[in-house]
Amino acid sequence: MSAYQSGSQPVQRVGVIGGGQLAWMMAGAAKKLGVQLVVQTPHDTDPAVAIAADAILAAVADANATGELATRCEVITFENEFVDLEALAQLEAQGIRFRPRLTTLVPLLDKYHQRSYLRDLGLPTPEFVALEHQIDDTALEQLGFPLVLKARRHGYDGQGTFIIHDQAELEDIWQKLDRSPVLLEAFVPFERELAVIAARGTSGEVAVYPVVETQQENQVCRRVLAPADIPESVQAEAEAIARTLLNSLQAIGVFGIELFLTADGKVLVNEIAPRTHNSGHFSLDACATSQFEQHLRAVCGLALGNPSLSSDGAVMVNLLGYEQSHSDYLEKRQQIEKIPQAHVHWYGKTESRPGRKLGHVTVLLSAQTAPREQALAIAQEVEAIWYQR
Repeated sequence: MSAYQSGSQPVQRVGVIGGGQLAWMMAGAAKKLGVQLVVQTPHDTDPAVAIAADAILAAVADANATGELATRCEVITFENEFVDLEALAQLEAQGIRFRPRLTTLVPLLDKYHQRSYLRDLGLPTPEFVALEHQIDDTALEQLGFPLVLKARRHGYDGQGTFIIHDQAELEDIWQKLDRSPVLLEAFVPFERELAVIAARGTSGEVAVYPVVETQQENQVCRRVLAPADIPESVQAEAEAIARTLLNSLQAIGVFGIELFLTADGKVLVNEIAPRTHNSGHFSLDACATSQFEQHLRAVCGLALGNPSLSSDGAVMVNLLGYEQSHSDYLEKRQQIEKIPQAHVHWYGKTESRPGRKLGHVTVLLSAQTAPREQALAIAQEVEAIWYQR
């Protein structure tokens, strides 16, 4: 059996390009579904290597390694977007199965192309322009200051994203980026940031998770509140956006969709992640079907599971590095685990550095503690333990 074979046999092995915590968190779902994971990842210390049935130690953009990966599994999926689509297309032409398909990824990996695709679909986004050769004063007048500058490829967890306050700062930051093509977009004075996880199966069915509120600091997600305290109309609009997008892309698998909610109730699409997403980690403990099981169900050609909450609500807090160290922070994790209904997920990384995602904790909420204020109080309790020096 290999990814070259495309018959109707049940999938027994799934190849995953990338071996970080997202692949690692697929382990429980893989066991439940009777599926083995084979990962392509650079280092034997990467989290998913410990849970994989097999591993190929190579860069995620190494298409030759992906060709070898294809001989060890029936279908290949992605943990991240840092891939060489042109090289992978040669493999796909040979019959190797990728889910999502490469044609699904093409309009998404470059942020300017992604914005253009959303606009052409009629989905609401902030105003944007491409900055490629020289600064266009007319475009700057259209966007105004402050504005947001984003690297078009390979930005994540706030990397490659800058808030620009004037033209001098724009010139300076762009020069530091070697004047490479970037995306400029209008700064949105949002009321809240939202996200929605959605999955599409091989049959075309779509499952949408409850919309959540995400809270960022230094453009890195710190906490997620599920469900978001929003009107039903906003939930419905976010779900409609997800369905429109996934059906248009003919997507297979889980996608994370980041949204802005403005003060006047408008929903704008911020970014699309064609994979499992940090905003959906709460689903491991708080939903009937986690986003990781859902993703494997989709790529294996199985029926999608129930995305509904199995508790009244949940708050997820990322455990971010705040120092340079080699520590497993066991004592702090044990303190957090004493919080009622707390579920700590530690990714097994051996090195901590500021901003690095080392783990997360999800605390399930009862009807008595579901209001947003209580969720935030629990998040603050977790963070007081975690960040105490």
